[in-house]
Amino acid sequence: MKEGTDLLNNIESRMSEFSKGQKRIAMFLTEHYDQAVYLTAAKLGEITSVSESTVVRFANELGFDGYPKLQRALEELVKTRLTAAQRLRVSTEQIIKKDRHILPTVLQSDSDRLFSTINEIDENIFDEVVEKLLKAKKIYIVGGRSSAPLSSFFSFYLNLMLDNVVNVSGVNLTEIFEGIFRIDKNDAFIAISFPRYSSRTVKAMQYACKNGATTIALTDGSRSPLAQYADLLLTARSDMLSFIDSLVAPLSVINALLVAISIRKSDELEKSLEKLEGLWDESQVYSAGTDTSKQI
Repeated sequence: MKEGTDLLNNIESRMSEFSKGQKRIAMFLTEHYDQAVYLTAAKLGEITSVSESTVVRFANELGFDGYPKLQRALEELVKTRLTAAQRLRVSTEQIIKKDRHILPTVLQSDSDRLFSTINEIDENIFDEVVEKLLKAKKIYIVGGRSSAPLSSFFSFYLNLMLDNVVNVSGVNLTEIFEGIFRIDKNDAFIAISFPRYSSRTVKAMQYACKNGATTIALTDGSRSPLAQYADLLLTARSDMLSFIDSLVAPLSVINALLVAISIRKSDELEKSLEKLEGLWDESQVYSAGTDTSKQI
């Protein structure tokens, strides 16, 4: 099945082609995809009264290379279709079933996302992104909704290294467009968004693409609406554990970009930081610790 194809529409359009057992699987997936996403092939087979091998063959019939790939498509479906309240209900049920303390559950889940991101991200594309940012006349960064802190973090540190960075994560689409209306082919545009995707970020990315800028997306995969407008696609896992999006893996990718750029700009950056340290000391930007005698 091609990337971006609506899984449920694909299943429903092919319902007449399936065997009786496959139809039971198909009906369960279309009616209970929020539950199916967490089921193993064996468990799904048990619920639908078919064998595990039938479930695997069903995944292959849909065009997936094995059941895990079908599960991943179901994850994408859950992330984009469920409301915040539905996500909370589904994830809470799953956490309760694990019968573990919430702290190790969340930390292990974030660790798994980092591990998946390491295995899935393309290092060559990462290197190309670094080159494009270093060569760009101006760098525009946008991240809406829950991704706004990522864009702020990225632009804060990038501004210490480069003098051409603009964070255009405005509160509405008009403000974003006002920030990027001069964007052209000499500029780079970085869009950051994860399910549920920000429509403002997607529209801004589309505008940047239309105006010839180098477009870079940091998102969760090729099914993201940002992908179709991206010259360079950086992927990081942000799977649902609750209605709260986990941004651990995306933040790590941003950290890696910042470190890579800082190494390339190390000589200039060292001089800038030495100058900034003097300004920070004068302004008492940072606390001196427990000794408050010199603080105003």
